[in-house]
Amino acid sequence: MKAETIDSLKESYNKYADVREKSKIQPWKAEIRKNFLELLKEEEKTTLLDVGAGPGRDSKFFSDNGLKTIAADFSREMVRLCKEKGLEARELDFLSLHLLNRKFDAVWALNSLLHIEKKDFSTVLEEIKGVLNPDGIFFLGVYGGEDFEGIREEDFYIPHRFFSFYTDEEIKEKVKKHFSIIDFKTIETGGKYHFQSLILKNI
Repeated sequence: MKAETIDSLKESYNKYADVREKSKIQPWKAEIRKNFLELLKEEEKTTLLDVGAGPGRDSKFFSDNGLKTIAADFSREMVRLCKEKGLEARELDFLSLHLLNRKFDAVWALNSLLHIEKKDFSTVLEEIKGVLNPDGIFFLGVYGGEDFEGIREEDFYIPHRFFSFYTDEEIKEKVKKHFSIIDFKTIETGGKYHFQSLILKNI
C-alpha cells in the first residue's frame, strides 16, 4: 500500500479512537461474532488473531470466552485502548503479521481489510494465510456489493478514509485462490453497501 494511504488511515483512526471506543455494537455484528465463536468451540480452536482490532471490543469478547487472543492494529491509539482492556496487543499493519512469529487457529478481520488497496489484497490474504495453522479458520467481513476503490468524500472521518469494495462474485473469486469458502452470505444493513460475511478455511 502507498505510504500516504497508510499514514492517512493511521491519522484518522488515532483521531477517532475514543469515538469508536464509545460506540455500541450493532446487533447483527454481535450475532455474527457469537456464531463464529460457536464454530470455533465446535472445532476446538483455542487461539485467535484479531486483525484490525480497533479498540479491542471483539478481542475482549473472544478472550473473555476462553480464546487466547492477540489484537493487532496499525493505530497506536487503538492499541492503547486494547491494552487498557488487559489484552495482548501489537501495533502492526496488514503486511507485518509475520513479525508475530506465531500461528493461530483462527483469524478475525471485521471491517479492516476494506482499507486494502485492491492491488495488495492477495498479498494481505497470503500474509493472513501465513499466520494460520493448517485447517485454521478465517472470518472476513467487509462492506461491498459494487466495485469501488478510493477515498470516500462523504466519510465523516477527517482525513477521509480509503476504501475498497468488491461485488459478491469478485470477492469470492479473490479469496478462493487462497482459502476454501465454508460460508458466504450477505447482510442488508440499511446503508448503500451490504455486508459480506465470509468464513474461510486454510488450504
